[in-house]
Amino acid sequence: MNIRVLVADDQDLIRAGLVALLTAAPGLEVAGEAADGAQAVRVAAETRPDVILMDIKMPGVDGISATHQILQAHQEDPPRVIVLTTFDLPEYVYTALGEGAAGFLLKDTPPDRIITAVHAIAAGDVLISPHITYQLVETYAQHHHRATAVEDSALRALTARETEVLRLVGNGLTNAQIARRLVLSEATVKTHVKRMMGKLHLTSRAQAVVVAYETGLIVAAANAPHPNVK
Repeated sequence: MNIRVLVADDQDLIRAGLVALLTAAPGLEVAGEAADGAQAVRVAAETRPDVILMDIKMPGVDGISATHQILQAHQEDPPRVIVLTTFDLPEYVYTALGEGAAGFLLKDTPPDRIITAVHAIAAGDVLISPHITYQLVETYAQHHHRATAVEDSALRALTARETEVLRLVGNGLTNAQIARRLVLSEATVKTHVKRMMGKLHLTSRAQAVVVAYETGLIVAAANAPHPNVK
């Protein structure tokens, strides 16, 4: 079954280019297009795409607000949102991931990597472009402290094992890597991840990364690259 993708970008040329790229890619199909955030919310409700390529800077409702609205409206089976932007500022990354976006790519990302990103996100990967995303998240977490998205009481509701799983998810480990680290089956890890995210009312693993930083479960290191960074 093809992965259905919604493209949301206010620039006609970029949107058309992405649509053409996705249309030509095996295993992908374009579910719809949107020229602004409000339209993206409407089209997402009508078409129920698997993945959304979402521009951040759009007139009216921006991409971050649209992402929030879409994921709130489709909590049972939410689409996976990849944020596309020309801006590599950590604030954008941090806020977008906090709203539940599953990945972040710059618009100058090569076409083949965009296709790879869509397939990876649809398959449930945590983040795309770790060499960009993790560095930005760590940099922003280092220098900016805002109110945590999760109350302390909610974090205390986690079991010791769920807390450890949250920490490892925050460090970017996949379920398979967590299973090896904790000497558990991958199915057991998936269960822990699902329960942890349910208790914290999270909609994506990427959001769990932000929560891990915001709650102090992970302390960003200035010069320590993420283990998944190539």
